[in-house]
Amino acid sequence: MTNKSKNILLVIGFLFVLTLCFKLAISKTINLKKDYQTLLQEELLLKNTPKQLSLLKQKQKYYDSILNKYQIKGSSIQNNLLKTINTLANNNKLKVVHFLEPHVIKNDDLFIKTYQFTIEGDYNNILKLIHHLEQQTKFGEVVGLSFEKKKNFRTRKYYLQAHVLLKSFG
Repeated sequence: MTNKSKNILLVIGFLFVLTLCFKLAISKTINLKKDYQTLLQEELLLKNTPKQLSLLKQKQKYYDSILNKYQIKGSSIQNNLLKTINTLANNNKLKVVHFLEPHVIKNDDLFIKTYQFTIEGDYNNILKLIHHLEQQTKFGEVVGLSFEKKKNFRTRKYYLQAHVLLKSFG
């Protein structure tokens, strides 16, 4: 055998031994390191579990207090909204003329409900009701408000009606 063929065999043998070492030792070490990293991440998640549980309990208490504050109990939002509108209408000398079923739109996993109702009465009192609905309750936002002046031909008196659209998410 010549020196050239010995060198070629030496290089081929070195590459074979290098490949064998990688398959038997180095690849297993790399896999074990990946497993170790995933176990460390899981350990961090398990360490934070009691803290996350206490945070979730605090959030639950907070949301329960909000529901109690805005009087949203087990009944539907539509019933609570109608109850609130009737209470405010009685306090402000208004009349609820119409309260229609909500129009429901499903957008991905989000339900959008639009409530339509008509109020009759004085302009300032109607604005008080709308302001209260938008600012002090969490039923949704007023997206449409139109006033219409009508005449009662029997009494020959004018009255004001407001058509309200209230959009709620949930």
